Formats: sequence, structure tokens, C-alpha cells
Amino acid sequence: MQGSQSLILMMIIFGIMYFLLIRPQQKKLKEHQAMVNALRRGDRVITQGGIMGKVTAVNEADKEVEVEIAAGVKVRVIRSTIATVLNKTEPAK
Repeated sequence: MQGSQSLILMMIIFGIMYFLLIRPQQKKLKEHQAMVNALRRGDRVITQGGIMGKVTAVNEADKEVEVEIAAGVKVRVIRSTIATVLNKTEPAK
């Protein structure tokens, strides 16, 4: 009797942990992946390092984007290091 009660209690605790910690984290990760995959030229972004700039080129093969941080100053960053997209551009027709 004692063993089955502790097993049920552990299952309840795991269920609570799943819904409070694991599931929201997975949802946030999927949203970030979708945001990064939707990057295109002209988007204004902030990197995880705090650098603000405008996407000038997207390299699908290397998973890199080129970001212009000042007039004539461009840096290449890994797509997954983009933290936020400030302004989305309209898709090209």
C-alpha cells in the first residue's frame, strides 16, 4: 500500500513539472525556431549579444545571416543567435 501511494505521488509531481516547466520551454523553443526560419532581407533584429541591425542577406546553406549594424558595416551571425525581430518586412511579390 505504501509503495503504490509513493508511486502515484511521484507521477503527480512529474505531471506538474511537465506542465509547469518542460512544456512551456518546448513551446518557446518552437516559436524561436519559427521566427528564425522566417527571417528575410530588411528585417530589423537584435542579436543575443545586444547588437541591433538590419538583415541584408540570408544564407540558407550555412544558417547564417548578414546584418548591417551601421552604414557600410556588416557582420555575419548564426541565425539561432537572433533574439528578437523588431520590424518584419513585407514579403516580396
